[in-house]
Amino acid sequence: MNRTLPAISILAVSAALAVAGCGGGSSSGESGAYGSGGESTAKAGAAAGESSAGRYGGGSSPSAGSGAAAVSVASVGDVGKVLVDSEGFTLYYFEKDRGGRSSCYGPCASAWPPLTTSGAPQAMSAAQSSKLGTTERKDGTTQVTYAGRPLYAYSADAKPGEDNGTDVDSFGAPWYPLHPTGEKAGE
Repeated sequence: MNRTLPAISILAVSAALAVAGCGGGSSSGESGAYGSGGESTAKAGAAAGESSAGRYGGGSSPSAGSGAAAVSVASVGDVGKVLVDSEGFTLYYFEKDRGGRSSCYGPCASAWPPLTTSGAPQAMSAAQSSKLGTTERKDGTTQVTYAGRPLYAYSADAKPGEDNGTDVDSFGAPWYPLHPTGEKAGE
């Protein structure tokens, strides 16, 4: 019983943040909250119970020796071969992002932590180095992009090989993994 009450409190606070939406707008000057509805699928609700620090602990991603994030490819669930981070967690892109710039901040970035790097991102296995790039976030951190799309993890993916964020409509648009070609997976 002692463990149930704190867990319920955390879920209630996280759910309130998810319902409130993500504050701020995109770098293109849009303003307002992310979307008019909340999470539209049952899978999206799983993120409400996760820590607000996100999978990368507040925005810093796992790094490969030199401080550079590594992007690799692995077979994941029903979506096939998709991009993963250095720990094998599925990487996603947000259909709301435009012009290679992130529009996911605040509670959105807690549920969908950006893959950030402190050096040039590294392509591993079948990931294509020519498709890797970076974009600067509003807080000055550098986010990894692939085929011009900013990359994120999903806090509801508890272990490598999960793709709980595939086709989730969250914070105003759907999320999808990417094939090594840079094309959307899981639709």
